[in-house]
Amino acid sequence: MIKAGLVVNPIAGMGGNVGLKGTDGGLFRKAIELGARPSSGERMREVLSLVTRKDLYFLCGPGAMGEDCLKGTGFEFRVVGKIGAETSAQDTKAVVREMLREGIRLLIFVGGDGTARDVLDVVGLDTPVIAVPAGVKMFSAAFAISAHAAAEMINTFGQAFTEKEILDIDEEAFRDNRLVAKPYGVVMVPDIQHLLQGKKTGSAVQGDVVDKKKEVARFIVENMVEDVLYILGPGTTLKTVTDALGLEKTLLGIDAVINGKLAGKDLNENQLLSLIEKFGKVKIIVTPIGGSGYIFGRGSRQISSKVLALAGKKNVMVASTLDKVGGLDCLRVDTGDYEVDRSISGKIPVIIGYKEEIIMEVKC
Repeated sequence: MIKAGLVVNPIAGMGGNVGLKGTDGGLFRKAIELGARPSSGERMREVLSLVTRKDLYFLCGPGAMGEDCLKGTGFEFRVVGKIGAETSAQDTKAVVREMLREGIRLLIFVGGDGTARDVLDVVGLDTPVIAVPAGVKMFSAAFAISAHAAAEMINTFGQAFTEKEILDIDEEAFRDNRLVAKPYGVVMVPDIQHLLQGKKTGSAVQGDVVDKKKEVARFIVENMVEDVLYILGPGTTLKTVTDALGLEKTLLGIDAVINGKLAGKDLNENQLLSLIEKFGKVKIIVTPIGGSGYIFGRGSRQISSKVLALAGKKNVMVASTLDKVGGLDCLRVDTGDYEVDRSISGKIPVIIGYKEEIIMEVKC
């Protein structure tokens, strides 16, 4: 039997749909006030439902930190550690330390970049990990691309491993619409490159790239249709669109415009759903995350599976410069709802200039 540790961060991702851009520093309480519900446990249950190997024995965190996910799965497990009513980074570290003392060969954890930092503080490079994405940002290269990918990693777990980077994301800066990220360290993960997401890269600022963004923006603005609500994802490319309209843009948030006017700024999921109900016709414009190619599910959780289901793939527009998408094998979507993700998958045009498009594949 392979002794594996399983740790869930119960509050990971709770800030995403309600537009908080994270839950560090006790912000999960505000997320709950805004109507957020825990989702990381469901993410772990989805992974476990796809695990087919029978030689796993789990050590898990108590209650919502892992135990609740394993109940009823048929896997043998034992609970380690103790937690209070509210979990913290220290709980994660304490539970993982206990698991390491008991000789786990693999640690599976569910969370975002903050959880990954906490795990790294304890495991270092001594024990391989499988990082299941369930946070708000998840820009670190160590994460599996999806729940299905994480399950495949577990099913094929063996001897080949590689080092992947964990990023330290400044949440205060992120909430202030500034992405401040620096390397925090590396962890050992299964060496299955096609199941690992790429490292977040920044937007280029060379003059020709800036000019191309303006071309993209001009083409989008010229083709905006009257009485259609345009939901704009985060990023400098889409800020160029609002610049062309003479409007302000939340650089790392979600905004909406209609008939050349701002319909909402820094919107959360419920606000987006209300705007769609109000205006009826909607288009969603997003730009891929550099390095990983995600168009939904990383850094823009406000555009949830519910929002996407209402809009439909035919109303999704992707805009980028060629320097960002040229090195990508595909675009990716990982909203947490596999059926919605599949509905977005397949070929999609990407606007890369004025009257210039390329066709790319979207995978989940």
